[in-house]
Amino acid sequence: MAGLRPNPSVQGQLENVGGTGAYRGFAGSETTVGFSLPIETGGKRSARVAVADARIDRSRIVSVVALADLEQQVTELYVEAVSAERRLRVAREQSDIAVEGLRVARDRVMVGAASPIDQQRADVLAINARAAVERAERSVEVARANLSRVMGRPVTGPLDMVWFDGVSGPGPTLTPSADGTLALALARADVTTADAQVRLARANRIPDITLSAGARRLQATRDTAAVVGISIPLPLFNNGSAAIGQAKAERDQFAAQLRLARLDADRAIANAVADVANAATSARAANGPALAAALEAARIARIGYGQGKFDQIELLDAERTLAETRAAAIDSLVTYHNAVARLRRLTSPAPTTNPTGDPR
Repeated sequence: MAGLRPNPSVQGQLENVGGTGAYRGFAGSETTVGFSLPIETGGKRSARVAVADARIDRSRIVSVVALADLEQQVTELYVEAVSAERRLRVAREQSDIAVEGLRVARDRVMVGAASPIDQQRADVLAINARAAVERAERSVEVARANLSRVMGRPVTGPLDMVWFDGVSGPGPTLTPSADGTLALALARADVTTADAQVRLARANRIPDITLSAGARRLQATRDTAAVVGISIPLPLFNNGSAAIGQAKAERDQFAAQLRLARLDADRAIANAVADVANAATSARAANGPALAAALEAARIARIGYGQGKFDQIELLDAERTLAETRAAAIDSLVTYHNAVARLRRLTSPAPTTNPTGDPR
């Protein structure tokens, strides 16, 4: 609609009607029928088109930003669901270990190799382990339901545990530039729209010309004559300077917001890059040497306790360390994948446009 020209107007006029003497009734009437056509000057049409195009481009960017936000949300919910599955698996393994520990403790108590308090401790651990499994099962149900709700379809199949365990290797971390990213796209679109508004305000300052043409019927002589005219507004009281000043002020405001958005985006991207690198380091350590050492220590403690070489306190300490290490390993992977998702969102490229204005 911004590119459409102004509509013409049809005019009708009846003069010298209902007077006295020769002008009584319609005896001396003059009837004029014509039309007028506004002629825009100063490039108003192209300026309106520029404003409309800028607003359309901004709307497209808003839709792309919404999709990028949705992608990040889906990724985070998927990470939550995968980690819930992993925690359930660990809880079941810990429950099996606790049940086996209870069996060993009972056997040692029966042969008089351990105090009955050992069996009581092992029984408490087994009960708590079964409760942890139930909690983990409910967490899996909630995580899958949340993911299904966002994706719009049930999530019933197996989740990608191999992807969840994957962590990028160490290497130089180069901070990407915020230029050309969605983080700045909206701010740039606002500046573009404001520039177009300034151009439109300047174009509106130039008066338009209205051309008119018609035919006049002279009732007294039965003659017909052409009527032509031109109308040009005189900008004596409102010359459009206030509108231009307002448009310029808004453009300066959006330009300042763009500079601030660039600083914020650069800082956020730099922090996100560092977060990904730190999370990757923590995940590799927690899921590598630390977890291997905790598994081996717990294995040795179980064997030693069964053979009477270690007391139960040492076994419980090793099992507690293993459980904490496993939990920390899963948490580190969650932190890593969420950090990667945030970095991907911050560095998502802004949509480009082809000459027709459609996004590519």
